[in-house]
Amino acid sequence: MPEQPTATVAILTFNGETYLRRILEAVSAQRLAGGIEILVIDSGSTDSTLDIVADFPAVVLHRIPNSEFGHGKTRNLAAELATGRFVAYLTHDAIPMSPLWLEELLAPFELDEKVVAVMGKQVPRPNCFPLMKYDIIGAFAQFGPDFGTTLFYRGEFAQDEATLGALAFYSDVNSAARRAFLVNTIPYRDVRYAEDQLFGRDVIDAGYHKAYAPRAAVEHSNDLNYDEFGARIFDETVGLRQIGTAIPPMRRRAVLRRVVRGSLADSLRIARDPAFGLRRRLYWLVVNPFFHVRKWTSYRRATTVDVNDAAAVAAGSLEMRRKKV
Repeated sequence: MPEQPTATVAILTFNGETYLRRILEAVSAQRLAGGIEILVIDSGSTDSTLDIVADFPAVVLHRIPNSEFGHGKTRNLAAELATGRFVAYLTHDAIPMSPLWLEELLAPFELDEKVVAVMGKQVPRPNCFPLMKYDIIGAFAQFGPDFGTTLFYRGEFAQDEATLGALAFYSDVNSAARRAFLVNTIPYRDVRYAEDQLFGRDVIDAGYHKAYAPRAAVEHSNDLNYDEFGARIFDETVGLRQIGTAIPPMRRRAVLRRVVRGSLADSLRIARDPAFGLRRRLYWLVVNPFFHVRKWTSYRRATTVDVNDAAAVAAGSLEMRRKKV
């Protein structure tokens, strides 16, 4: 490997045995001029994660106690440890779908020096439940066509909160940034949750550009059961409120309206979805509305909880629940 590879792929792991081998195989197979460093930062795994990493001698492993993990600060640690000019981030359940994934993820940096951060596409797993599947597809479809690259920057037209929120949207499940920018200019902030959304906002507010690279796709959707799904929605919504996003309290009537509308829309999608056989289609037509109930009741709870009440936040948090395991 050259003294300074083109990119460091940083994978943050904690009990990530389910998909980690496939991820490391996919990253090892990337075709990129200039070389790739693979860095795994593990925060106290107790499953076979470390054994899997050991099967890949070229991987650089850095271990930290679970108590030292933070979504933002551990990504900053990865940038400090990295030797590549760019740092690409993957969670331990995001699998690159092509040997050109990394090349496509880095391509927008060549468009303009002001492009400092790039977000790739996420494609839901085949076994993903319909509500999450359609939410993921819809979320990334709004950023631009799969054949192009979309640039986001703040101009004079972007003054209202809705527009600024859309411009700032960012996910570091599958992303990349200039290493020097992370280390010297704008690092991730050390917040409990939503560090990626805050980073995206910081980038836009400072006058830099970020990009969406849809051809840099990964297979990713959270493997959550009914109860965990609601707790994840709670975490995401509370996290946004804690970083200053204005989210008004939701009324019960609004919950009912969202559940009905979402269930009906998804039912039409399920009926037309070729990925489902007849039995599975009938199953999801019955079960999927319950996930809508779980989503919007959890969202309402997150909009009304006191975000400064640590005990109340911990009671509804999937993040805190998993840390105790």
